[in-house]
Amino acid sequence: MRSEPLRLPGLVLFTPLVHEDARGFVFEGFNARRFRDATGIDARFVQENHSRSARGVLRGMHLQAFPGAQGKLVRVVRGAIFDVAIDARRNSPTFGEWCGVELSESDRRALWVPAGFAHGFVALGDGTEVQYHLTEHWQPGLERVVRWNDPDVGIAWPPGVAPVLSDRDANAGTLAEIPEAELTPI
Repeated sequence: MRSEPLRLPGLVLFTPLVHEDARGFVFEGFNARRFRDATGIDARFVQENHSRSARGVLRGMHLQAFPGAQGKLVRVVRGAIFDVAIDARRNSPTFGEWCGVELSESDRRALWVPAGFAHGFVALGDGTEVQYHLTEHWQPGLERVVRWNDPDVGIAWPPGVAPVLSDRDANAGTLAEIPEAELTPI
């Protein structure tokens, strides 16, 4: 498994070594030792989520307030997404900056989004399925949502994809509106 640190400190893209032949394929989707070597974190995943989305469905930008901040390991099982993380760590030199990568069933890559980042994605095709492992349980009282098109963040979503949003995501506030005390310190 190859790991690649991304532009924002803490984000890591994992590309598995896939063994494929006429029978199908097999790959190592997670290895605790390799994960720790790449991230410096001994991850303990406590929850797994799985979503299915039509083309254009935009889920995000979600985070949990401190002290319940969640790390997420995200992989596409079917289809493709443009996956985005916003640095919401209040003392980070890259606070408010975003990074996006395409993940797909064909590249089988996984993105590590550490605690303190807002996370979201847009489905690039119908029937897209995403699976993500979380380091903290979902706590409704700690959930925060950042507007997908927060002008201060300026995410460049893929052209030609009209976002389909839930009411919660459509009515979200900006990153600046989240009280500083709720954002994860680094």
